[in-house]
Amino acid sequence: MRLLIVEDENLLASQLTKMVKELEPNASIMSRTNSVASTISFLKENEAPDLILMDIELGDGQCFEIFQEVKITAPVIFTTAYDEHTLKAFKVNSIDYLLKPIEPKELKAAFEKYRELYGNQQVSPSTEKLSRLLSQLQADSQVKNRFLVKKGQQYLTILTSEIACFESKQKLTYLHTYTKNKYVVDYTLDELENMLEPGDFFRINRQTILHIGAIETIYPWFKGKIKLELKIPLEEEMLVSRERVTDFKNWLGA
Repeated sequence: MRLLIVEDENLLASQLTKMVKELEPNASIMSRTNSVASTISFLKENEAPDLILMDIELGDGQCFEIFQEVKITAPVIFTTAYDEHTLKAFKVNSIDYLLKPIEPKELKAAFEKYRELYGNQQVSPSTEKLSRLLSQLQADSQVKNRFLVKKGQQYLTILTSEIACFESKQKLTYLHTYTKNKYVVDYTLDELENMLEPGDFFRINRQTILHIGAIETIYPWFKGKIKLELKIPLEEEMLVSRERVTDFKNWLGA
């Protein structure tokens, strides 16, 4: 089995190489690349490996760029610091992954899965499945964990866990914190919907995106709507629009 290791952190690359040699003494490590550019160069200039161990985040970009530049004809086991929630797509598409820090038993299981799925054959991953996987990861990688806001002559960093809601009002978008502070942010609610973790935030109507922890009480309301009482005071009445009620209930029970 000929392996290519794609990892930009020297210590992790050394540890991974050592584990490979211990678990697969007959394996041949063709090379170790440490960037998008060097990986593309290696794959274009050399015979394809049997298996690739590939980190998602590299010094000069994400590994998605490699697939856009060169056809990968070998199975790929991704190594990553993403959490398991983000990586649901891997399981769906039957592509293995290793969460950092990598444990020997997990790498061994990945090698065993490789043999079960591919044996000694060199099989190209499904283009359609890989495309779905990369699209999912690219979308997830854009989720924001914090926002930069201005307070007077200073800038502050607000973590998303501190945010109770976003509110659109008079063509401005406001960020409300659980400590009852309010700041203007340079995003529309449409843009924010694509930046926020969907399990934590929900757009209840055209004007408001709520964090799930901000909800105090939920009431059925007139004309099929839902009324909410929040843990922070807002001027506007918080109503879930009728067309969003079903999705809102599903979100609450997710």
